[in-house]
Amino acid sequence: MPEFAYSDLLPIGADPTEYRLLSTEGVEVTDLGGQEFLRVAPSALQLLTAEAMHDIAHFLRPAHLAQLRKIIDDPEASGNDKFVARDLLKNANIAAAGVLPMCQDTGTAIVMGKRGERVLTGGGDGSAISRGVYDAYTKLNLRYSQLAPLTLWDEQNTGSNLPAQIELYADDDPAHSQQYKLLFMAKGGGSANKSYLYQETKAVLNEVSMLTFLDEKIRSLGTAACPPYHLAIVIGGTSGEFALKTAKYASAKYLDALPTSGSMTAHGFRDVEFEEKVLELTRATGIGAQFGGKYFCHDVRVIRLPRHGASCPVALAVSCSADRQALGKITPSGIYLEQLERDPARFLPDVTDEHLDDTVVRVDLSRPMPEILAELTKYPVKTRLSLFGSLVVARDIAHAKIKERLDAGEPMPAYLRDSAVYYAGPAKTPEGMATGSFGPTTAGRMDSYVDQFQAAGGSMIMLAKGNRSKQVTDACAKHGGFYLGSIGGPAARLAQDCIRKVEVVEYAELGMEAVWRIEIENFPAFIVVDDKGNDFFAPADTSVPITLGTRG
Repeated sequence: MPEFAYSDLLPIGADPTEYRLLSTEGVEVTDLGGQEFLRVAPSALQLLTAEAMHDIAHFLRPAHLAQLRKIIDDPEASGNDKFVARDLLKNANIAAAGVLPMCQDTGTAIVMGKRGERVLTGGGDGSAISRGVYDAYTKLNLRYSQLAPLTLWDEQNTGSNLPAQIELYADDDPAHSQQYKLLFMAKGGGSANKSYLYQETKAVLNEVSMLTFLDEKIRSLGTAACPPYHLAIVIGGTSGEFALKTAKYASAKYLDALPTSGSMTAHGFRDVEFEEKVLELTRATGIGAQFGGKYFCHDVRVIRLPRHGASCPVALAVSCSADRQALGKITPSGIYLEQLERDPARFLPDVTDEHLDDTVVRVDLSRPMPEILAELTKYPVKTRLSLFGSLVVARDIAHAKIKERLDAGEPMPAYLRDSAVYYAGPAKTPEGMATGSFGPTTAGRMDSYVDQFQAAGGSMIMLAKGNRSKQVTDACAKHGGFYLGSIGGPAARLAQDCIRKVEVVEYAELGMEAVWRIEIENFPAFIVVDDKGNDFFAPADTSVPITLGTRG
């Protein structure tokens, strides 16, 4: 019989994070029965949360920005890789001014906390943290995305972005006894939708089988969640939900300090050698940073967990180009938040778009629809466009309402017949600006409407982010339509540099889900699906040779 031995499932090492002091108020050390305890007032948690949600809406980690710059400097990166990376750096610079958030989908607020055994709060931690989320979302130019279920089918926006997902745990590590440590995340719908759990068997637990399995699953991620990604893979797990949660933490670099080898105490560990193999796999897909190339992923994390002998979960998760997370802590010396980059401009190169050798085609969207279609049909998929003129904006709920009208025998609204449609929904508009952050949403959610809408003369030109299904390609070939891909991620740059006027057309009561008309200039896009049935994201051969390397 083996001797008793204990280890945390996820034994994280030393924290190398650089923090900034927010305040010393609401924090004090008190003596109780000869032992010192840290008292934390609700106001301390509220302040830390509000500051964290502000910072992760506007600032990024320096390491993430350095990875974007690396793409621009890499001679092997494609022109489209570099174009996307440059636009994302420009976006980061605009967002860092603290007015426009980096992405219009300002996400679900997720807070995970670990409280040491000598930290006293008096209870109500979840309420204090939620109040901090409320303060940030109601005072800043962020978007409300949370829907309260009123019945099984009916729901309504809460108007505050609450509820937040809050998970609080006891930390029994003696070294952390007087620390309250927290991880703050803002998870947009696009990247949250790219969390997957696969219930596999031991058959995948060898290098060739696992790489073959991952090649298929990684390709299926597509571009809807705004790559380049930070990809996390978890192999094993005491349960499926633990594997998924571990993948989410790993995508946020929270588990970077795990051990790099296993032991009979059955703790989780990182396999850094296999991470490099998977990273090479992602580069071989050719998907690149949204429109072809090498940089589908910035990096990969692979975590191996213990498992039940009859169960082998494999979880995948990504953090997108809006890489929004920060660490916080409350200690006897005060309230601290991770120091994010305040000067992203230092990562921008001294070059302009003219240094790119890709041809850019200017397209006037204010012309009659037949003329625009006749212009687009001259160019192949992957062609880079600069759009100007006017667009109609409509997304999920508006599409559902228009479908109801068509099903009832009503005609297609003129605005969808005469204009290109942009799938998007804005964040709040700052004072003195035409719009708030206004980037594209995931196109795939509207796929089921396309054939019916195009048959009725609408949605002939669609603009959004991510890849589409075959039914969209078939509809465009049948009806003569186009799908244009916008860069996913630079919502602040689009708002500041490309969108000049915004007005409501219909369904004003839907808030950000209303139908809008916007005036644009120099709006970047690519032809992804054309009127001949060509789809940029439909590879001719999805197979990638799997090679074994020597493992040390």
